[in-house]
Amino acid sequence: MSEAKSKAQQIINDNSVVVFSKSYCPYCRATKSLLDERKAKYYKIELDQVDDGAALQDALEEITGQRSVPNIFIAQEHIGGNSELQAKKSQLDDMLKSAHAI
Repeated sequence: MSEAKSKAQQIINDNSVVVFSKSYCPYCRATKSLLDERKAKYYKIELDQVDDGAALQDALEEITGQRSVPNIFIAQEHIGGNSELQAKKSQLDDMLKSAHAI
């Protein structure tokens, strides 16, 4: 397993909610806004602001089949991107509570 894939998997395993993001991405901002509105505790990593961001993005594509950001995990389950998260708004509080994020 590559170093980036190990790191990405470790981040997913260690945090109940993870957002792999890019600081300039409007969809990432919408995801973080929704989680902030819900007062959720989440781990975010801005892939455009870390040295191994490109490698992490490649690793996420291997893990999830999704290359785009945001790449969201709740309770170690891959949710998808912003569209998928927004579509789950009605279930989101329950998902975050069961992940102990709110």
